Amino acid sequence: MRKEDGKRLLELARNSIKAHFSKKDVDLRPYSKFSGKQGVFVTLHKKGELRGCIGFPYPSYPLHQAVFEAARAAAFEDYRFRPLEQGELKEIGIEISVLTVPEEIISDPADLPKHIKIGEDGLIIKGPSGSGLLLPQVFTENDCTPERALEMTCQKAGMSSSSWKDRRNKIFKFQALVFSE
Repeated sequence: MRKEDGKRLLELARNSIKAHFSKKDVDLRPYSKFSGKQGVFVTLHKKGELRGCIGFPYPSYPLHQAVFEAARAAAFEDYRFRPLEQGELKEIGIEISVLTVPEEIISDPADLPKHIKIGEDGLIIKGPSGSGLLLPQVFTENDCTPERALEMTCQKAGMSSSSWKDRRNKIFKFQALVFSE
């Protein structure tokens, strides 16, 4: 995917949020080039602070539809934040992470950190008590070690930070192409 493609996807994300306020439809046909199914997350920042982040970790939707839906959900449905107000939109920066398909890391828990590359891999934990996902850039921004990345992912899932050592929980990794305004 090229830089120009990222600009088009960012345009789509912003247009999907704008259209929510104007109650107009967004014509997705100009974005049909992005019809392959891919996982994606849309992250919103306001003055450098997280303002919303929602996405689809698995390739369930065509990319253009996933960006459209994730942008709206990040703006209006992220339970951690109040819905975005129209006047805020000019202060919002949009980031899109286009994901590879998550792959389970099959390993003895003690060896899990050896399979994680900070700066490249995002993580998902799934277990009987919940699941959580963190994008690769989160670990870089927080100067994490692989062990700390695993702990943070567990905490995001509402689990104890050592839950990655529990064999009942499955750990997945993925990579992301990131485009930012």
